[in-house]
Amino acid sequence: MTINSMTGFARASGSFDGVGWLWEVKSVNGRGLEARCRLPSGFDHLEDKLRKLVKARFERGNINVHLQLESRTAGVAYQVNRGFLEELLTLAGHYVDDDQARRPRMDGMLALRGVIEPKEDPAADVDTDAFTASLLTSAEELMESLAAARGEEGAQLFPVLLAQLDEIETLVGRAGEITKSWPERARAKIKAQMALILEAAELDAGRLEQELALLTTKADISEEIDRLTGHIAATRELLEGSTKGSVGRRLDFICQEFNREANTLCSKAHDKDLTQIGLDLKVLVDKMREQVQNIE
Repeated sequence: MTINSMTGFARASGSFDGVGWLWEVKSVNGRGLEARCRLPSGFDHLEDKLRKLVKARFERGNINVHLQLESRTAGVAYQVNRGFLEELLTLAGHYVDDDQARRPRMDGMLALRGVIEPKEDPAADVDTDAFTASLLTSAEELMESLAAARGEEGAQLFPVLLAQLDEIETLVGRAGEITKSWPERARAKIKAQMALILEAAELDAGRLEQELALLTTKADISEEIDRLTGHIAATRELLEGSTKGSVGRRLDFICQEFNREANTLCSKAHDKDLTQIGLDLKVLVDKMREQVQNIE
């Protein structure tokens, strides 16, 4: 199975009847699927169709789509923003009248940002229906490019997640080995402590067994080991199996369960080695969850 990232970027461009366009789309992490569109004036009717394209291709992520138009006919791509220019000239005149500035030159005023600007509607004279169809065809290509970009990043995350899962499995195995030897070590520990308390007096074997049983029960982490082992198997099945659709939410839930079991293991730890394993597990799970947050 190939996992997909929720982050990616893509562009698509084209032209129709002398009018060019540039699509840009950027995708980032999100709990669900949300599409935002920034379109030129007069092209708001495309937004609903763009949202449908996004929903048909993706399941999660915040996706921002931007369309920019430009005329490709020589000599008509730009115009003078006369209103803005008049405001600048009026403002400059006040400073000139107060002897705070020299009278500005026209070439300098035209060089100011915003005075000369692209025409607002380069597509005013083209066939609307045909132009819209061409834009949407290009938008479909845009979504395919974005899907490919998200897939490439997901492919890079795949071996990272598997390596982290292998480390978690190794730690859980070590915890299981430590737990197997715990009853004997607990027996020796209790016997030594009771010997000190009773100053080497003869110990009551029944009492020793009761204390050992109570301590063993409190420190038993066999259930936690079993659950951790089950979570490892479930994660590996999601990553390597044939599960269809979005797996990000399910992996995020499993990471929460990993963390819960690691916390319990730390609280029940009966020696420093097991405590360290629990802490190492928490660190690894946190790293894995950072990666999982980026999976669709």
